[in-house]
Amino acid sequence: MELRQLRYFVAVAEEKNFRRAAERLHIAQPALSQQISKFENELHTELFRRTTRRVELTDSGRVLLAEGRRVLAEAEHALSAVTQAAHGEVGLLRVGFVSSAALGIVPAIVLALQGSWPGLHCELTESTTDPQLEGIAEGRLDVGIVREVDATPGLVIRPLLRERLIVAMHESHPLAHRRSVRLAELAGERFLVFPRHRVSRLYDHIAGLCHRAGFRLEPAQEAVQFPTLLGLAAANTGITIVPESLRALRLPGLRYVPITDQDAISVVSVVCRPDRENTPQLTKFLDTAASVPLDPALIRLPS
Repeated sequence: MELRQLRYFVAVAEEKNFRRAAERLHIAQPALSQQISKFENELHTELFRRTTRRVELTDSGRVLLAEGRRVLAEAEHALSAVTQAAHGEVGLLRVGFVSSAALGIVPAIVLALQGSWPGLHCELTESTTDPQLEGIAEGRLDVGIVREVDATPGLVIRPLLRERLIVAMHESHPLAHRRSVRLAELAGERFLVFPRHRVSRLYDHIAGLCHRAGFRLEPAQEAVQFPTLLGLAAANTGITIVPESLRALRLPGLRYVPITDQDAISVVSVVCRPDRENTPQLTKFLDTAASVPLDPALIRLPS
């Protein structure tokens, strides 16, 4: 039994007329009649009772019509699924992301993907930048959203956006109600920072900015998570420098003040392997990441 034969049979059964069925199928009526007769011979049973004006289904024909419709629908679904997979609209995409991207960047991309390609499932893994680079290189991740990554051997780096750095402090701090501050004004402060061995790239970037501003970053206390750093700042134990998107975390007594130094920015990039860059699923992700609406405070970089 072939799908073509089933389609011919279903058309005749639904039209109850060979001429109308032939027109629907865009084939000649004699050819359709021959195909139906051949089909009946193969099945060793009559499917239709033919009269001069119309055709009627036999008991065998009624059974085959129900089953044939189901088989054709499943075949159509299978073809659609294959086409969607070929165009990156279904499948699994393993996505790593830094925690600071979880507040605005990742939700915007994932929501856009779910809206346009609901069959594409994103398996999300929060991780710092260096473990993401390792996971992508080893094939455990398909794509990563990272910070402060330049050219990396064996990986494709696509800068996505620039994000202003801000300083978080308790509302009683002398600088808390300023509209902005310069990094040089933060010399001598108690800095709340990430452990360098855990978040080395952003740590080194901020430390380098402080050095260029004329002072050395001296950690007063370390914490691994952004909410912990901000909680400590809200408790007036020190100040911390964070990306602009962290402003979404509101805590009692906590103030955010922009840093005006021109180079006080953090660059967020999308990273993948060159042999995966042009796969349909990853192309969908990269195109969406480059075009999805983001917070106006996040400055797009050309792709």
